[in-house]
Amino acid sequence: MKRVVITGMGAVTPIGLGVEEFWNGVKAGKTGFQVIDCFDASEYKCKIAGQVKDYDPEKDMDKKTARRMERFSQFAVSAAKEAMEDSGLFMEQEDPYRVGVSVGSGIGSLQVIEREYRRLLEKGPGKVGPLMVPLMISNMAAGNVSIQFGLKGKSINVVTACATGTNSIGEAFRTIQYGDADVMIAGGTESAISPIGIAGFAALTALTNSEDPNRCSIPFDKERSGFVMGEGAGIVVLEELEHAKKRGAKIYGEVVGYGCSSDAFHITSPAEDGAGAARAMENAVKDAGIAMTDITYINAHGTSTHHNDLFETRAIKMAFGEHAYHIKINSTKSMIGHLLGAAGAVEFITCVKELQENYAHATVGLRESEEELDLDYCKEACALTGSYALSNSLGFGGHNASILIKKYEG
Repeated sequence: MKRVVITGMGAVTPIGLGVEEFWNGVKAGKTGFQVIDCFDASEYKCKIAGQVKDYDPEKDMDKKTARRMERFSQFAVSAAKEAMEDSGLFMEQEDPYRVGVSVGSGIGSLQVIEREYRRLLEKGPGKVGPLMVPLMISNMAAGNVSIQFGLKGKSINVVTACATGTNSIGEAFRTIQYGDADVMIAGGTESAISPIGIAGFAALTALTNSEDPNRCSIPFDKERSGFVMGEGAGIVVLEELEHAKKRGAKIYGEVVGYGCSSDAFHITSPAEDGAGAARAMENAVKDAGIAMTDITYINAHGTSTHHNDLFETRAIKMAFGEHAYHIKINSTKSMIGHLLGAAGAVEFITCVKELQENYAHATVGLRESEEELDLDYCKEACALTGSYALSNSLGFGGHNASILIKKYEG
């Protein structure tokens, strides 16, 4: 098995454009929640979202190219551009067939469906835009990243709802481990803050009913009432260790474990005992060849829904036993909301930065948990000990994915 390291990172988030601005926002406990202003949400059950502000795609691509992408694809290209520049990877020096893409989106573009369906009803089928389908479908994030940067290796789009970002990075990790690529551009992207997106998730009772930006996304808090939809992208450059060393790349960390499972239980609710998520965590730790007690930090899926936070807590206890009480656990969604298919990728970047700085961010807004939620959910930022960070993502349909990152030690 080849070793896989992280050599570049890029992010577009509700609290910052670019990894540096995002990470500074995380350390400041900044939140990106506000009343939705991209459409009139006054009659909707949920009125708050984590929108990306001040984003201009033409900073990263020409106007014509930007017009041929929907927002989720634009986010992916922008984050990939930052990650590749950060990595110092020059494609003219690489075999393009050895550099691949694994970038997922859980939904693709709801906006183009809304727009073209209105046109269909108002003007007839002959007026539907010829680019509707390639603008809409979720694989176009991976496709556009590949086209923009000339990446001719494996190009895949994993769609596992809210586990998409983590699965995408995990599958890129496996691709390099098994020698199918030297470098993979990997992550997730999403932009589903639209009338039908908000209405649909609200009808499912998944979204918060809070109208207070300071008390809307509060994972593990007894007053949590659902998640806040966010948008954005997280992209990383994963690279085979010897390839990275040969070109003198800086190394942020190492991916050492990846585990998955399925609840086979319900289309939206996690398994109530947490067994599926527990197995994904156990599989990731086993994949790394370490002991469960070596894990001292978990970036939780932590959506701020009643079921997720309770059942994920049960999963952590099932997987780690008494050691669960010695693990620092936090949720980045307390600051950026739930980025759906991009969530796991942005949280992966968070884990890398936390390991670098020996720092666990606060679960912002957490005041008090109910009795069964009795683990250490980081009400305040604290020092992080140990060499590992485990990141969880759990998706509708019962998809569970965990990925394990280690400090790079040569």
